[in-house]
Amino acid sequence: MRGKLYLRFILQAKETAGAELNIPNIITVFRIFLVPLVVWLMLDGRMQTAFLLFVVAGLSDGLDGFLAKRYGWQTELGAYLDPLADKALLVSIYVVLGLFSHLPVWLVLAVVSRDILIVGAILLSWMLARPVPMRPLLISKANTVGQITLAAVVLGNLGFSLGIHLTVSVLVWVTGVLTVLSAAAYLVTWLSYMATYEEPPQETPSRSRSNRHNARTRRRGKESVAGS
Repeated sequence: MRGKLYLRFILQAKETAGAELNIPNIITVFRIFLVPLVVWLMLDGRMQTAFLLFVVAGLSDGLDGFLAKRYGWQTELGAYLDPLADKALLVSIYVVLGLFSHLPVWLVLAVVSRDILIVGAILLSWMLARPVPMRPLLISKANTVGQITLAAVVLGNLGFSLGIHLTVSVLVWVTGVLTVLSAAAYLVTWLSYMATYEEPPQETPSRSRSNRHNARTRRRGKESVAGS
């Protein structure tokens, strides 16, 4: 009996993995593998190549999103992997740029703290059996665009000596404001969700027995009608 249950579990796991691991998710996994490579290139001082790989990562992000929506390949795995890949790349780049003083420390702390706050809130909601639906806010999308733009401009400026220091300074403050507003919006949304969350009604034993009895009665009625 245990062997059959184990075999059934393995088969179901394989079917689920096959359904979840589609082309958009494979592209997302590829983007995750780019993270350590980009970090290594930055630490090695090869900013041009790091910039080009960052552009490739950005294009792959747009590609997997387009494919998922165009062909209906959205999956629960993709809903978690895609933001994870984006955040892993952005946070890593911001930390390295902060270490080399290419970005102010306060901005790096704001970016990292915001993501830790969001991940901690999601984990806490899971621990309390109150899972939060993954729905990006408009301010969060604007913040992501700002962070990506700033990272691309700084990498491009370092790699190709563009001399656009004023543009970088403006983007730093814009990204900082968006990061703080996004963190506050997520915190308010999370607190509101947790305060108004209602657990799904659980079936009592007596009600469950009553439902089973009614189901058996309906089946017997159908059988008697069919027999007559």
